[in-house]
Amino acid sequence: METLQIDKANALKAHEEASTKGKSLLENLFGKKVFLKDVKDSIKNFDDVLENNGISREDFETSCKRLEPDEVAYRMAKLVCITFNEGWLPDWTNSNEYKYYPWFNMSSSSGVGFSDVDCGFWRANSCVGSRLCFKSADLAKHVGKLFEQEIYKPLFTI
Repeated sequence: METLQIDKANALKAHEEASTKGKSLLENLFGKKVFLKDVKDSIKNFDDVLENNGISREDFETSCKRLEPDEVAYRMAKLVCITFNEGWLPDWTNSNEYKYYPWFNMSSSSGVGFSDVDCGFWRANSCVGSRLCFKSADLAKHVGKLFEQEIYKPLFTI
């Protein structure tokens, strides 16, 4: 049997211009996920992230065998950013380009947790790894909620 290849952009254009019957045919051939316009609709869990990046769960777990939970969570967070940003990379030379990241209030009721007391006038501060930002506040909020327990909690709480 001969294999045909089609550029994703052409498949998306064909789907957009197709009748209901044509859309159904294309979705059956390539899968419905290909034609979802919003990444939030197609990525619902970390297995979807792995699939989107062509990585099997087994390969990912094998590559993380001897890592600490926070190191595994960091690898997961990087893949999540790559997936949800859909090719967008932050331009760190452009201060007019906003970059977003999930924000969590992790302080406990006892006042410990992520509490901080500063004394001094000289300090440098970084709130997030530069690779872990998103192109929109909506994506950062969505990802933060979706992966709060699975990724961000192990990443931020050692």
